[in-house]
Amino acid sequence: MMRPQDMVILLKLVSLKDKSWQYRDLSADLFIPLSEISASLKRSEKAGLYHVELRNVHRLALMEFIQYGLKYVFPTSPGAMVTGLGTAHSHPYYKKYFQVEMQYAWPDEEGNIRGLIIEPLHPNVPKAARKDELLYKLLASIDILRVGKVREQKKALDELKKTIL
Repeated sequence: MMRPQDMVILLKLVSLKDKSWQYRDLSADLFIPLSEISASLKRSEKAGLYHVELRNVHRLALMEFIQYGLKYVFPTSPGAMVTGLGTAHSHPYYKKYFQVEMQYAWPDEEGNIRGLIIEPLHPNVPKAARKDELLYKLLASIDILRVGKVREQKKALDELKKTIL
């Protein structure tokens, strides 16, 4: 059974491109315990999204899951107003494409916007996003698929495909 943090870990591996990495590096970068990194990659392998021995993300399978299954497996709805880090169409990259009345944010004391809360896939996503710009964009794109309108979702899918495939 997949857990939300599995997507965070797989997207982090995608963001690393071909850089070498260790489990402890992922743990430090994502603020997720080492044991959970290991368990997550085993779940992802069972789901056909990762190969443990080859240390390889199955990119096409991951993209198919993101495009067709993610919003059903990890649904969310905007909640109360919070101070946080902008996500979905409130991510700095997407702001230049979409004019919206309401901002979306992951709750974060160091955040710089006020918006409706979008529960991140893992509580430490805002910290991890501040450390890795590409991961931040990928996770914000995922949130567009979870809460966005059709036009926003199309743009997010295009951006995800450019990076993942």
